[in-house]
Amino acid sequence: MEVDIPEVKKEVEAAFALYETALVTNDVATLEALFRDDPRTLRYGAGENLYGMHEIREFRRARSPVGLMRKLERTIITTYGRDFATASTLFNRDGAPGKIGRQSQAWVRFDEGWRIVAAHVSLIDKPQS
Repeated sequence: MEVDIPEVKKEVEAAFALYETALVTNDVATLEALFRDDPRTLRYGAGENLYGMHEIREFRRARSPVGLMRKLERTIITTYGRDFATASTLFNRDGAPGKIGRQSQAWVRFDEGWRIVAAHVSLIDKPQS
């Protein structure tokens, strides 16, 4: 299996960038479109466990659009073959001083394009330097 095929990695990087823009601008339609519409899709959030697109949609549509801006650090996107990838990043938000966020996503290429099938978001105390 080839890891990080350049053209595949660029596709996933573009999908990840689209997701990030949609997240910080609260573009719910794009966020929903980037998750696989399937009852097996899951998203573990900082304060919620969401199973299936129905629960993910309910969460996205009810979420406050305030305070979504964030700064990413140490983003790593790795592709495995032509149809699977992982994306992991750290993030900081002004509204969460002393905390660092962690986000990981599993992306799969379907006929309709790259979609997230599993995601995890958590916050921890910032490590002391």
